[in-house]
Amino acid sequence: MTQPPELPPIDAPPSADAAPPAGPVLWNPNAAAAWGLLLSPVFSAVLHLMNWQALGEAEKAHEAKQWVIGLVAAMLGTMLLLIVWPESRALDTLSRSVGVALLVAWYYGTGKAQSTRVAALYGRGYPRRGWIVPVLAALALIVGLSFVLGGLDELWQYRPR
Repeated sequence: MTQPPELPPIDAPPSADAAPPAGPVLWNPNAAAAWGLLLSPVFSAVLHLMNWQALGEAEKAHEAKQWVIGLVAAMLGTMLLLIVWPESRALDTLSRSVGVALLVAWYYGTGKAQSTRVAALYGRGYPRRGWIVPVLAALALIVGLSFVLGGLDELWQYRPR
């Protein structure tokens, strides 16, 4: 009876001749889409744009750029509408649902295609990008935009009538 091969201990460093994961360094497309629930659909779309560029898919990157532009316009339009329109329950409800609706439209319009493509090309074995820098950058942009929009709201409230 033959002995099974001896396995290295669990905490052993990887061997020098172990091949690195194949493919470009990408953000996990599914995780990027999920982060859009907390941060913004724009966040998800920008990361997918950068992934398409890393994959060398120029046509998909161009499509992703169009989505980024459209999402930014829709989000800014909604924010400005909240500033200039008188407060109402309907507008408040609409503004709360716009982000989720845009994320769902983006995901089924183009985001899901990247998840499918990456899974078909690499499965789960591709090098991953970290999340700290993009998440902190998104949070900084959200805070900065909140200050700017808050200032615009104050200015709008005190405009001459």
